[in-house]
Amino acid sequence: MPCSVAAASSSPMFYPSSKKLSPILCKPASSPPPLSLSPLPLAIKKSFNNKDEDGGEDGLSKVMVLKRKRPARIDIPVLNMGFDDIKMNEDKDDKLSEMEVEGEGYSMYCKRGKRGGVMEDRYSSILDLRGDSKQAFFGVYDGHGGAGAAEFVSKNLYRNVMNKVASRTQGGIEEAVKDGYLTTDVEFLKENIRGGTCCVTALVHEGNLVVSNAGDCRAVMSRQGVAKALTIDHRPSQKDERNRIENLGGYVDCCHGVWRVHGSLAVSRAIGDSHLKEWVIAEPTTEVFRITQECEFLILASDGLWDKVSNQEAVDVVHPLCLGIDKPEPFSACKKLVDLSQSRGSSDDVSVMVILLSHFIQ
Repeated sequence: MPCSVAAASSSPMFYPSSKKLSPILCKPASSPPPLSLSPLPLAIKKSFNNKDEDGGEDGLSKVMVLKRKRPARIDIPVLNMGFDDIKMNEDKDDKLSEMEVEGEGYSMYCKRGKRGGVMEDRYSSILDLRGDSKQAFFGVYDGHGGAGAAEFVSKNLYRNVMNKVASRTQGGIEEAVKDGYLTTDVEFLKENIRGGTCCVTALVHEGNLVVSNAGDCRAVMSRQGVAKALTIDHRPSQKDERNRIENLGGYVDCCHGVWRVHGSLAVSRAIGDSHLKEWVIAEPTTEVFRITQECEFLILASDGLWDKVSNQEAVDVVHPLCLGIDKPEPFSACKKLVDLSQSRGSSDDVSVMVILLSHFIQ
C-alpha cells in the first residue's frame, strides 16, 4: 500500500548592529583580517532597525537564534486502491498506522508494528469481476525494505493475473496466476524501487477458490470449524527451497536463530528484491479448491499474525463471530486477531483479512 527538510545551522550567527556591542561579544582573541560582509537580507535588516512589537529592544537576540523556515509538508499518497471505502488512521507523525475495511462479504484490518518505521503492509480487494458478484480478487502484501513494493503490487497484481486468466489459450488457471505474479515482478523491477513484498492472494473464479502465495503470508480456511492451511511458507529453512538456492550458486545461513538468504532475507520467494533476484523468485505456489457449503471462511494474513497465532487458534477466534449469528462480524474478528498477536509480543505489522466464502457460492 511510500520529503526531506534542510535543517538550520546549529551555530549562532552574529551580524553588526547599529548599537554598540559589549566588549565580551566584540573583542576577538586576536586581530582577524577585515571581513567582507554581504548585504543583509531585508528581513534581517528590519529586525535590527525596528523595535519589537511589544516595544522591547531591537532584533539582535532574535537574529542570534534565527533558523531557516521549514518548507511546507508535501502530501505523498501512500494508499490509493480506488475500489473500496477505506478508513486510514494516522498518528501525530503523519505516518499510516492503521487500515480498516468493511466490504461485502469480507473485512480487513491492519495495524502498524510497535517497532516503528512506516507501515509496509498493503492489501487489495476487487469485487464484481467482469460484472459477476460471485467473482472477486483479494490479496494481503507484507513489504520489506520499505512500502514501495507492497504498494505497487496492491495496485497491479490483480490486473496482471486477470489479464492472464482472460487470455490463456492452454494450461490451467494455476499457470495463468503464476504468469500474473511473474509479470508483476518484472514490471516492479523496472521501477527501480528498493525492497520487496511477500504476497498471498485469493481469486474467486467460476465457483473455484484459487489461492496463491510467494513468501510467508498465509491462507487458512475453516471447514466446519477445522483449520486447513492452503499455502506453504516459503522460507530458506525449507529443504527444497535451500537446495534450489544452493543449486543456483547462492547460500543460506542462520543469523540469530533465523535462516536467511545470503544472510539478509528471511523469505525465499517474493516480488521485488532485485539484489537477490537470482535466488529469491516471484513464482507462487497455487492451489485450487471448489467452494462448497462446508467452506466457511478464509483468513489471509501476514506473518505478523502467524508468528504468534496458530492456524486453529485463528479459526477458533473467527468462528463464533462469523457463523451462527444473525449478523456476521468479520471486522471484529480481524481486529481481535491483530490484538491477540500484538498482545503476545509481535512487533511486526499485522494484516488480517477474513472472507466469508458462503457469499461466493454459485
